[in-house]
Amino acid sequence: MLTPNDPIDAHWRVVPLPSLTDAQKDWLTRGGSLTAHLRTLGAVTVEVTREAVDIPWRDEARALQITPRTPVWVREVALKVDGVTFVVAHSIVPLSHGAGVWQSMRRLRTRPLAELLYSDSSVSRSALASRRVTARHPLHRLASSHMDGRHALVARRSVFKRHDAPLMVTECMLDALWTKLATMHGPHRREHARSYDHLRSHAKRVAHGEAK
Repeated sequence: MLTPNDPIDAHWRVVPLPSLTDAQKDWLTRGGSLTAHLRTLGAVTVEVTREAVDIPWRDEARALQITPRTPVWVREVALKVDGVTFVVAHSIVPLSHGAGVWQSMRRLRTRPLAELLYSDSSVSRSALASRRVTARHPLHRLASSHMDGRHALVARRSVFKRHDAPLMVTECMLDALWTKLATMHGPHRREHARSYDHLRSHAKRVAHGEAK
């Protein structure tokens, strides 16, 4: 039987919360590059807001099975569509790998991380997990500079591995994304308000350990 929660952290779910909207469930479980999906909505630009050596958030340390004081390389960006921030992303890699297997992450500048992750056949991806993010979570504080209010947001994360070296990507979706989707009309709206067969497919892949 499929367990909806990530076995490492019950706040993160491999099956989205039932209370979320169809659009939220859709975007939280879409495979492939989120940047590529955003490009169907408009011109995408990447604003790098921080790159630095830091320590992982507590839930990141648990997920990567590293100590809370393990030094990591952090990259934080705002993904903008037509100049408006739709997503903020926070990516980490243990520093030992950031200078080795994942050293190219440091040279991306304003290019999306997707260029690195989806152009290498040796890179594998874990199942996507999602959750509501409240003001108590550091991801919410990261997103707060791009929005008004302190209401809950939704986010997703997954772990990419190359030669067993992990890189975790967490993506928080802002209200501007849902507003854009709600105001779309015609064929573009039909494209994004598609049926959710892929959600059932996602659940089956998770159950069999095949989700990517």
